[in-house]
Amino acid sequence: VQLQASGGGLVQAGGSLRLSCIASGRTFSYYTLGWFRQAPGKEREFVAAIRQSGGSSIYADSVKGRFTISRDNAKNTVYLQMNSLNPEDTAVYYCAARDSGLRATRLDYNYWGQGTLVTVSS
Repeated sequence: VQLQASGGGLVQAGGSLRLSCIASGRTFSYYTLGWFRQAPGKEREFVAAIRQSGGSSIYADSVKGRFTISRDNAKNTVYLQMNSLNPEDTAVYYCAARDSGLRATRLDYNYWGQGTLVTVSS
């Protein structure tokens, strides 16, 4: 599966952005989808993931209550709605896919898209 993320940009603290990731290739609904992020000088970290059916999801503690992951299997797209953004959310955001259940570990994901940069100004 090929993944392409978009929707990043510059936003002020307290603002919102919605990231999108469109997939092509194998059947989209076969995959668990995840979002990760990597800030300058830091390791890539888990943000959120959603099960194949969209019925369940998991989040990093740092984004719970502010970010929402969702998917539209008819459009082959996964979304990350980000609200109440703060400068610590500044990073390159990546979407990723795996062909099994929910996981929060980078090494568990087989397929990666290119990143989209989110910059939050104070």
